[in-house]
Amino acid sequence: MSSPLISTFFRGATITSLLTVVVVATAVYLIGSAFYNLYLSPLSKYPGPKLWAISQIPFSIAWTTGQSHKKILDLHLKYGEIIRVSPNQLSFGYPEAWDDVMGHRKHGQQENGKDPDFWHGEDKLTLVGSNRERHGRLRKVLSHGFSAQAMVNQQPIFQQYASLLVDRLHKACSNGQSVEMTSYYNWTLFDMAGDLIFGEPFGCLNEERYHPWVKLIFMHIKGIAISTAVIRFPFSDLLIKMMTPKKVARDIQTHHEFTVAQVAKRMAFPNPRPDFMESMIRAHEENRVSKQELHANAHNLIVGGSETTATTLAGVTYLLATNRDKLQRMYEELRATFQSEDEINLISVNKLTYMFAVLHEGLRVYPAVPTNIPRKTPPEGIQIGKEFIPGNTIIGVWNWPMFHNPHYFKDPEEFIPERWTGDPRYESDKGHACQPFSVGPRNCIGKNLAYAEMRLVMAKLVWNFDFELDPRSQDWIEQNKVYLLWEKPQLFIRLRPRTHDAPV
Repeated sequence: MSSPLISTFFRGATITSLLTVVVVATAVYLIGSAFYNLYLSPLSKYPGPKLWAISQIPFSIAWTTGQSHKKILDLHLKYGEIIRVSPNQLSFGYPEAWDDVMGHRKHGQQENGKDPDFWHGEDKLTLVGSNRERHGRLRKVLSHGFSAQAMVNQQPIFQQYASLLVDRLHKACSNGQSVEMTSYYNWTLFDMAGDLIFGEPFGCLNEERYHPWVKLIFMHIKGIAISTAVIRFPFSDLLIKMMTPKKVARDIQTHHEFTVAQVAKRMAFPNPRPDFMESMIRAHEENRVSKQELHANAHNLIVGGSETTATTLAGVTYLLATNRDKLQRMYEELRATFQSEDEINLISVNKLTYMFAVLHEGLRVYPAVPTNIPRKTPPEGIQIGKEFIPGNTIIGVWNWPMFHNPHYFKDPEEFIPERWTGDPRYESDKGHACQPFSVGPRNCIGKNLAYAEMRLVMAKLVWNFDFELDPRSQDWIEQNKVYLLWEKPQLFIRLRPRTHDAPV
């Protein structure tokens, strides 16, 4: 029953007076919220810009303008190792934070789980977005497809597409024109992933164009970043629905339907196959993995197993083209290790120690995931290093800012593979600060495969071609924008086929 006083007020109120009440109430709320966040919040002791502590808006603006990685580094250099980047979010920027935030926990000890608000819909059913129980179950199933024996069995598939890439590049550069390498790497890696998950490639390399399913991913990278920024605000689900154009919603539905259809085709294969889906399908038949989990993880494995690897290969190609002495040393290692290209395969490339240093340094300078995947502290709070962090606080370690921090790496902006081969000039580096595949029980399940895959593709590329940067791609890395992942511009490289008659 309403109060007579309230009823009398509303009967006599004008629109102007009602609006005045709304404005005053909103102002009081905002001022009170700002005062609480600045002075009374459990996170108020952590340094950072005052506006970022008061409101989610500054962080969201940085997240959606493509320069968040540089802004976070600037803030760490100004304010210190642990900084407050929004009312309920901390960024950890010291090397040991990898283990403190994401490392293994003792039996019975709570973990800093993935932030559930960061993930939408079926993403929460995937290996990367799931809770602790689901993650353990899925990782146990998927680990069979990423084992050393599985890599041996999968070798012909990787070899097929790496060789096809070389063949396509020979034809593309035969007229003396530069080749746009960003697309060729994307085509190669998505074809590999499609074969290893759906049982057939997307046909990108053969047709030298993007399949619609693949193209859609790159079209909406910025949109994904915007949606992950909006989730921090009230009524986020409604806001995202209102902001999503009808065509995009239809595209997303078509994308999902294609995934479901391809998984069904793969499940209908009569014989076992040495790919990532085989163990998932068996687990589904044994009721250990649901159909929804099967669909969600198939999609996630294709994107995670292709986009990030293609990004790294593009970045390393640019860095080698602008540091040709490193390219020459890589070629010399190849010639000293192999007598012919036929000897280069997924297993033999593990001998290439300098190439490993090149790839690891490439991942430091240009990490495939430059941002962070946020975690959330358990409700009761948790000890992280020397700090007790309150419960339900969003926390994370940002890759690019950590890898470019001059406190941990000498000459952080320079591409110097020798820092990983024992060069005394870089003995002061904090090498453990560079963890491009994360750490702990949720580290990247495909780390070893990714390194072998990148070595294979890069070895065949460097064996077959000398290359240099086209002037159109000068400052290519600086042209990149960050929207959770990199939004990569075209990378034009001049390829010159090598002859192996003369000694190195």
